[in-house]
Amino acid sequence: MSRRPDPGAALRRALLQQAMLAGATIDVVAIESTRWASATFVGARHLLSLVGRDDPDLARWLGDLPDADIDLCGHLVADLAIGSIARLDGQARAELEILTLERS
Repeated sequence: MSRRPDPGAALRRALLQQAMLAGATIDVVAIESTRWASATFVGARHLLSLVGRDDPDLARWLGDLPDADIDLCGHLVADLAIGSIARLDGQARAELEILTLERS
């Protein structure tokens, strides 16, 4: 039986790639993943902290992120919400809440 890819690691890679393509410079500084299930779905909830240079590219990327199509091997992003954005000394720190579901 093959093991499914880690959705937290895949999510981190996908976000870094999307940010780079948008011209935003970010670093994922923390990610906490917990298994999640409902009567019909299995997945994980992710709390993710990222930091980046506070500029128009980052602001635009974060603004578009909740509606972005994020491609993850073996999983899909069912919900993505920006919990908070803090700005200080040219840096922005964003807290993301993400729900991923396993694809069957």
